[in-house]
Amino acid sequence: MSADLALTNGKVLTMNPAQPVAEAVAIRGARIIKVGTNQEIRQLIGKETKILRLKGKTVLPGFIDTHIHVLDFGKLSSWLDLAKVRSIDELQDNVRRRVEKSARGDWILGRGWNEMRFTEKRLPNRLDLDEFSPENPVVLYHEIKQVCLVNSRTLELAGINLKTPILSDCSIERDAETCEPTGILRNSATDLVWHKIPEPSEKELLEATAHACEKIVEAGVTSVHWLVLCVAELSIAQKLHFQKRLPFRVNLIVPIDFIDDLYGFNSGDKSVLRVGGAVIVTDGYLASKTAALDNPYSDGLNSSGHLLTTPEELYKMIEKVTKAGLQLIIHAVGDKAVGMALTAVERAQNLVTIMNTPVRIEQAAVLNEKLIEQMKRHKVIVSVQPLVISSEFSMWHALEHLGTQRARWLFPLKTMLRNSIRVIAGSDCPMEPLNPLLGIQAAVTRKDFPEEQVKVEEILRMYTIDAAYSSGEETLKGSIEEGKLADLTVVSQDPTTVPPIALSKIDVELTIINGQIEYSKFS
Repeated sequence: MSADLALTNGKVLTMNPAQPVAEAVAIRGARIIKVGTNQEIRQLIGKETKILRLKGKTVLPGFIDTHIHVLDFGKLSSWLDLAKVRSIDELQDNVRRRVEKSARGDWILGRGWNEMRFTEKRLPNRLDLDEFSPENPVVLYHEIKQVCLVNSRTLELAGINLKTPILSDCSIERDAETCEPTGILRNSATDLVWHKIPEPSEKELLEATAHACEKIVEAGVTSVHWLVLCVAELSIAQKLHFQKRLPFRVNLIVPIDFIDDLYGFNSGDKSVLRVGGAVIVTDGYLASKTAALDNPYSDGLNSSGHLLTTPEELYKMIEKVTKAGLQLIIHAVGDKAVGMALTAVERAQNLVTIMNTPVRIEQAAVLNEKLIEQMKRHKVIVSVQPLVISSEFSMWHALEHLGTQRARWLFPLKTMLRNSIRVIAGSDCPMEPLNPLLGIQAAVTRKDFPEEQVKVEEILRMYTIDAAYSSGEETLKGSIEEGKLADLTVVSQDPTTVPPIALSKIDVELTIINGQIEYSKFS
C-alpha cells in the first residue's frame, strides 16, 4: 500500500533515540508508516501520493503547548495590538480606526503599549482619547505593568471621578492641579474597570476561540493542554469539536471545583478532546507576592505570601482528583507551597501510584536542593513556561524581591534535568506570546543565572516527547516514529544549528495533524 502523503528531502529530528535523524517521512491516513531515507520513502509513493519536497527544511514532532488559556487567547485576539506603537499619535490612530468600525457604545479594548517607546516620552491620558471616542468606552492595557489607560467615558461608567476616595495604593492617577483622574489606573484600580467590561455572548466566545485555534495551528502547535478557567469553556470546547472546528488535540485541565460539572460531559473522539487533569491551587504568584515562601520576600515588608489550603485539605483534594480518574496537577509556586505539595504526594502515594499519568507540579518556581531531591524521588513532572521565567527576572525583578541566593534557585531547569526530573514547557498564552520557538530561545539564551540554560535538544523534548509523556500519550505522539500519529511541524531551519539568538526567527512552514495539512505557507 502506498502513502497518502510523503515528506522528502528534509531533515527530520525525530526525538526517537533509536533513530534521531532521518531524511523523509511517509504517512497513510492519520499515522506515520515509515521514517527513513529518501530512497526508502520513494518506494511507498504511488500515483495518489501527495509529495512535499522540503528542500532541506526541518521536520519536528508537532509542538505540544502544555499551558495555554485558549478561550482567553480568543478574547484578546480581537483587542487592539499596541505592541508596535511608537507614539501617542499612533495610539490615537489605532483607537480612531477601531471606533470608526464599531457601533456606538461598543467597548474598545487593547493592550501592549509602553510609554518608553513613545517619541513623546510621556504617559498618555484620557484627553488623548476623548476626541476620538466620546461615546465608546476605551480601555488600553500596558505591556508589562498592571496599568491601563482609559478615556472619560470609561471613567464615567466605572464611577471614577473627583469624588472617588483615594485608594490605599494611590492607584488612580490624578492631575496635580485639578485632582481630576488622568485616565491612568494602576494595580487595584484596574479592577474597577475590568469588572465593567461586558462579557461576550456565547456566540462571540465561540467565534473568538475558533479564531484563536487557527492562530495556534499557525504556530506549529498540534496539541494543547487547555487550562480551563470557567465552566462555559467546557461547552465551548465541546461545540468546537462537534462542529469540526477544533483543529488540534486538546487535553482539558480543569480546576478541582469543576469536577462535579464533568458528569455527562461528552467529548466524542477522546483522541481529539478529553478532560485529562484537575488542578489544585496551593498558593498564588510571585508577581503579586502571593506565592508562599518559607522566608519573607526581600522587600522589607516582612511578607511571605500565603498558602491557600492546609495539608489535610490538600490530601482530601488529592483523593477527589484520583477518585475522578484525572491526572493530579498541583499549582505550587513558592518553596513553602512546593514543599507542602511534595509532602502531600508522598502521603498519598498509594493513591497516585494507580494513576496512568505522573503527578504534575505547575510552576514550581522557587526551589532548593532539598525540594529537587524530593521531586526526583517522587518522579513528579514539572510544568514551566520559559517566557514566564524571563519575565520574572526582567519585569518582576526577581533578584530584588527574592535576593540573589533564592533567585539562583528560581526555575533551575538545567539542575532539574541533571537530576532526571522531567520538565515540560508551555506558553501561558495570552499572558505571554504563543510562539514555541520564542520559548525555546528564552530557555537556551537565559541571561540570569546562565548556568541554568538548557540545550536546544533538551527544550525541544519539553515541547514534544516529554510533553506527551506527561499526559500518558507518549506511545501516540511526541516523536516521529512508525505507528505514531502523524502530528508534525515543518520549520524553515534546523533549530539545533542556528545561532541561539535567531531561534525565534525560524518560521513555521507547515502544520500536519492526523496526517492532514492544517496550515501551510509551503512553496
